[in-house]
Amino acid sequence: MIYLDNGATSFPKPECVCNAMAEAMQTCANPGRGSHEAARAGAEMLYDCREAAGELFRCLPEQVVFTMNCTQGLNMALRTLVKPGTKVVISGFEHNAVTRTLYGLGARVLVAGHRLFDQEDTLRSFYKALQQGARVAVFTHVSNVFGYILPIEEMARACIRRGIPFVIDAAQSAGALPIDFRTLGADFIAMPGHKGLLGPMGTGILLCKRLPKPLIMGGTGSESARQQMPDFLPDRAEAGTANVPGIAGLGAGIRYVMEKTPAAIGIHEQKTAAKAVRILKDLGMEVFSGPHQLGTVSFRCGLDCETAALALAQEDIAVRAGLHCAPLAHKSAGTLDTGTVRLSFGHDASVEHLQALQETVQKRLPPVM
Repeated sequence: MIYLDNGATSFPKPECVCNAMAEAMQTCANPGRGSHEAARAGAEMLYDCREAAGELFRCLPEQVVFTMNCTQGLNMALRTLVKPGTKVVISGFEHNAVTRTLYGLGARVLVAGHRLFDQEDTLRSFYKALQQGARVAVFTHVSNVFGYILPIEEMARACIRRGIPFVIDAAQSAGALPIDFRTLGADFIAMPGHKGLLGPMGTGILLCKRLPKPLIMGGTGSESARQQMPDFLPDRAEAGTANVPGIAGLGAGIRYVMEKTPAAIGIHEQKTAAKAVRILKDLGMEVFSGPHQLGTVSFRCGLDCETAALALAQEDIAVRAGLHCAPLAHKSAGTLDTGTVRLSFGHDASVEHLQALQETVQKRLPPVM
């Protein structure tokens, strides 16, 4: 199979990730719940992963909260900052993990920037929304549909100047672009473990500058006599038994990424995506591309996007089609009625992937009429 769906999850995982998970299953018991060797091994493994994440994202290990996915982290962050009626500015490219959560919280949402690959438009609209009284900001680092890299450094500085708390959704950038938590100054950065960090599904990280509001409450292995959740990180946000094998795999994935470096991975993905853009355009596809684009490319052809994705799957080319859980991004791009076919390249993108894509698209997909 030619796997071009890394925007959904990275696949296949590096061998070191699988080995770390298997070892944890054989050696680690419930961390923080005992002083015996297996419990200590579990606790040490969790801390090793926190240390690796802290090194990669330039934060303290204690600021690394483990979640089951990016969505859980975003929910925790937004519930901490947003109350009914809070005016929140978001970009025009947000995922449902942000928009549905804000809707459920009763926020007043301002959408900033709708022009694809136009950072100046995003910034102008974002500054205007801040001037209109936004009290919280939430923005994605990279669009999961189009690969558009938003100018998050400038957006972060604008929030800091105005004293506005903000959250960054790093679902598509963690592991493929450098992220410096200290420099950005975000209140929270949420990310999955199973995409660019190459860990297993069911893992994620929330980087915390402030204490989050817990999503669930229960045992933490600390301050057990208290009936309130601990007031320190990471315990405050990690009730219940941790996904020890998953976090072991995540730690291995993070170390793998650190060895290759996110900057090098991102450049490789960008170059591969740019070549895919040229191939698709030469074959008559409508391709959404531009500057500030990472390793994700969306396109339309002469078939319905779902039918096109099925045709590719029948030739062992794995892609994703539809609205990609991001209708706001499609509304911004003018593709809400049709959706798109999405290619998302990973750290292992190769010439063979591109050759197979070219041959299969030419064989199975008609050009745009």
